[in-house]
Amino acid sequence: MKITALMILICIMQVSAATYAQNITIKKSGAPLKAVIEEIRKQSGYDIIFDANLINRLKPVTINVKDATIETALDMCLKDEPITYIIQDKFVVLKIKSPSTSVIPSQIVVKDIVITGRIDDQYNRPLPGATVKIQNSPVAVATQEDGTYKIVVPDAKAVLVFSFVGYESQTVTVGNKTEINIILKDRNSQLNAVVVVGYGTQAKRDVSTSIASVKASDLENQIVGNFDQALVGKMSGVQVIQNNGKPNSPTDIRVRGTGSITSGVDPLYVVDGVPLGSGQVTEIVDMNDIETIDVLKDASAAAIYGSRGANGVVMITTKKGKEGKKGKTTVNYSSSYGLQSITKKIPMLDAYQYAQLSYEGHNAAYLGDGATASNPNPQPGDPASVRPNSYDKIPPDLYPYLGLKSDGTPGGAVVAGLTNTNWQDQIYRTAPITRHSLSVSGGNNKSKYYISGNYEDQDGIIINSDYKRYGLRVNYAFTEGKIKVNVNVTPTFSTEDRVNSDDYYGNYGIVQSALAISPIWPVYNPDGSYNYDANGKLRLGTDYQHNEVVNPVAIANLYKNKVDHANFLGNVSFDWEILKDLHYKLSAAATYNTYGNDTYWPSTLPLIGVKYYAAGSYVPSSPIGHTSTTTYLDWLTENTLNYQKTLGQHHISALVGFSTQKDQMKKEGYSTSGATNDAVQNAGGGSFFSGTPDYDLQTWTLASLLSRVQYDFSGKYFFTAALRADGSSRFGKNDRWGYFPSASAAWIVSSEKFMERARWITNMKLRASYGVSGNFKIGNYQQSELLGNSVAVFGQTQALSVGTAPTQYGNDDLTWEKTAMTNVGLDMSFLNDRVGFELDLYNGNTFNSLLNLPVPTITGYSTALQNIGQVNNQGLEIALIGNNTFGKFRWHTRSNISFNKNKVVKLGTQDAPIIATSGTATAYFITQVGKPIGSYYLLKYDGIFKNAAELASYPHFSTSQVGDFKFVDVDGNGVMDVSADRTIVGNYFPKFTYGFTNDFSFSGFDLSVSFQGVYGNQILNLSRRYIANMEGNINNTTEALNRYVDANNPGNGLVNRANRKSTGNNATISSWHVEDGSYLRLQNIVFGYTIPASLLKKVNIQKMRFYVSGQNLLTITKYTGYNPEVNMNGGSNQLTPGVDYGVYPLAKTIALGLNLTF
Repeated sequence: MKITALMILICIMQVSAATYAQNITIKKSGAPLKAVIEEIRKQSGYDIIFDANLINRLKPVTINVKDATIETALDMCLKDEPITYIIQDKFVVLKIKSPSTSVIPSQIVVKDIVITGRIDDQYNRPLPGATVKIQNSPVAVATQEDGTYKIVVPDAKAVLVFSFVGYESQTVTVGNKTEINIILKDRNSQLNAVVVVGYGTQAKRDVSTSIASVKASDLENQIVGNFDQALVGKMSGVQVIQNNGKPNSPTDIRVRGTGSITSGVDPLYVVDGVPLGSGQVTEIVDMNDIETIDVLKDASAAAIYGSRGANGVVMITTKKGKEGKKGKTTVNYSSSYGLQSITKKIPMLDAYQYAQLSYEGHNAAYLGDGATASNPNPQPGDPASVRPNSYDKIPPDLYPYLGLKSDGTPGGAVVAGLTNTNWQDQIYRTAPITRHSLSVSGGNNKSKYYISGNYEDQDGIIINSDYKRYGLRVNYAFTEGKIKVNVNVTPTFSTEDRVNSDDYYGNYGIVQSALAISPIWPVYNPDGSYNYDANGKLRLGTDYQHNEVVNPVAIANLYKNKVDHANFLGNVSFDWEILKDLHYKLSAAATYNTYGNDTYWPSTLPLIGVKYYAAGSYVPSSPIGHTSTTTYLDWLTENTLNYQKTLGQHHISALVGFSTQKDQMKKEGYSTSGATNDAVQNAGGGSFFSGTPDYDLQTWTLASLLSRVQYDFSGKYFFTAALRADGSSRFGKNDRWGYFPSASAAWIVSSEKFMERARWITNMKLRASYGVSGNFKIGNYQQSELLGNSVAVFGQTQALSVGTAPTQYGNDDLTWEKTAMTNVGLDMSFLNDRVGFELDLYNGNTFNSLLNLPVPTITGYSTALQNIGQVNNQGLEIALIGNNTFGKFRWHTRSNISFNKNKVVKLGTQDAPIIATSGTATAYFITQVGKPIGSYYLLKYDGIFKNAAELASYPHFSTSQVGDFKFVDVDGNGVMDVSADRTIVGNYFPKFTYGFTNDFSFSGFDLSVSFQGVYGNQILNLSRRYIANMEGNINNTTEALNRYVDANNPGNGLVNRANRKSTGNNATISSWHVEDGSYLRLQNIVFGYTIPASLLKKVNIQKMRFYVSGQNLLTITKYTGYNPEVNMNGGSNQLTPGVDYGVYPLAKTIALGLNLTF
């Protein structure tokens, strides 16, 4: 791409240079003087200025020159005319020698008017090379380096056209003016847009770094819980991951991949200049209040935030008041009501299919035990009485489903109409979501205000989960002389009922419990109480070894988990114009948020396990109530000086500042038990404390010095340099301060003179940047030696003593993880901005990564945190934009695609790989040099053994049989080993992400359609270790219908045989459990109609729009789980990403909405 752009530039420059050649050859006889002058202009490339009325009245000329200079050619054609000329730069002005009635009739004598002036852009910067042309005339001049011009017009009626490549043209009638100064506005609305760059704003055309932006119009009318969900697929290089569908669940945002191995990977959020955490920002900011969102993607852009910019910075600007016409107030109201339902259900076996799977599983275990003296020839149809082990026997509860007789032998009749519970239908529901927003805004030249209130009520698609939020925002600005004051206040309150969805069934995870529990059990007993037979009936007495599962409907309805969340954000800024170009700004902000969490486990909800099951009933639990309060208080002060100066074509902006921030977290909580009943379902109902009270108090502080210089010359050449120094309490005393420099440059090629003839190129800008940013998301006190409670044995009596002992190794040299990133970019638009694109190439190296290294046990510790790792992310981003208008029909399209490659470069002096597990002991992940972080490190599945000959000829485990999994002998030694034959079988990182949106409008109707997708990522679907295990001890997916049965019924050759006692390491986590997570999703579709304004005037309504919206309506994927974006561990652990062990599914939503403006 860079080579192509260079060739285009060279060609354009060659064409431009050729236009100024002076070898003129003309041979004409009796030709009109105007035609000869036009020919000279064409051959010379000079702009020739003349009065057309005068020239048309002069006599024809004869000329014969060959390879002549422009002076020779002009002398030849004007030798008998009362005209002379002046040549200056590349301009020729034809002038009258002296009026003479004997030569020129009086009626053609014209008094020239000389017009002078200057052309600037909207930022008062001169535009050299801009064109000033007399309308309907070839006469034109270009502005000088300082933007000034001089042109001669024939009379006061002349109309001047002022134009410049990429800017909107203007026309002015001369009249009695002799000086005309013009300000041209950038034609490209994309370039006109102002983006937030941290401690200031810039016009997009001036930006030399990589920034992705969305406007309020890109987010509106999407029926989502939080604004971050509306960002999915909207920006290149910004992956927004919806890993679960809980009400109010924030997304995971990854800017240009994952750079850290063990530290935080979430971006920094900055709302109206105030940094906030990812969990708090979705509570504080309502989507209807957002004006713009700008994501600082490269390190040069993010370096102004120093130690917190390594993962990108999400800059959120909320709406402000605007000066209304005659002080008029604007009122906006929006409302929507939608219905949510699950995007997909996992196809599970029904009760009869499950019974058959279980039957085959028990039979396989029975036959696998082999012959005994008392039973020398075991057969699948043998009665229970001859089967030696409990797991060999068929549970009698399955007999009527299988048509077995009372002794467990075939020959009976299958009973129709038995209990056949679809447990997914029992826990999922159609859930409403309602949103209301009302705002009032306006102001005058001194004060402006924006006040909004919003309400959201969202029921979750899992029963008994819901979320309500109430919010208020007041943004006020006041100006008096040289003083500007801004006040932003945002209080919110939310309440949420949570369910335990994201865990496996052994930990009461509702989602996986609903998939695992047998469909032969009902939800309720005949008396209306919950049925708990799945929690041990088949293990009581004869232990058939069917896993216990607690009724998921009971878990959802009986277990209480309520969260109340109050937030407050206040921000005040004072701006003083000390001098004309010098501003001082003081900002002070405070955020306060508190979480109150109350949980209660009632006596009517049993714990998991057969010992908590009584025949047909349950063993009551001991009620446990828990309450906790977590409070965060954060304050921030910033002092900055900003200097801006324009000197001719030079513009400079300088910023220096000092910032301090302190954050304190306090958590208190306790549990109680011993309640005699469930009347009081909270911690207050208990009779004594249970366990150790929760108490935590943490503080961190940050002091910063920052500086930035921005320079541009002639509105074409831009340079920015910044340096920030951060001192943090989170790092060792020897490396407490970090320094984060950056530099960037841009060149607007399309503003060059040599690009004027390439008018099909509206804008062309080259960018390059380099910067260093940091990551201080390591938790508090990681650098310190810590003490904790410990138990030790002392003395001859070997008595246990409780005391205090060191728990963490201190490191005074612990310092920042840093990311150094290089970025080059190209922005172009064509055909008057009908088509445009942005292209970025980047290479980011994160070094000083924090890892726990083994230390000698003599120290008393096993590991110590040290700065030793390095990770590389490099990629390509492309964003395309199209704008087309055909009469009343408008079509706007936006698309993007992003490629990122993640690679570990260094893991300490020995580069020893890091091996971790998640979910179960055999689910291994490996982080090693040359590979992505957290790759799946498992046995490699290679189908199944279809016959005895294949089993005999292929390496296998000693217990493998026909119908079992076949694994690859990775080390090639002919012996299968669960450790030696593990290998990397995939990772969670996609090869690329993409999104595209098309907006259409016609005569009041509008339609917007957005798609988004990911390609090349894999998911470790650990749920399959249960619901696709073919053991028959819990329910399985319909994948089991393709299982191997025997040589005559081999299934699809991919699914192993049923066996209650799995053999051949079928139960070991392998690539069988790894699935392709690629998908394409219809993210959003909105169809609306705006009532004509002429019909609304009578009722004083400015705008009324109705719309219907759909969210997450269609997902095309091969992934068999609920959601191919799933990442159960989220951003908490990069060493074990991409796990699905039962997660709250995404919802699809259809809603109706209304927008009103008064």
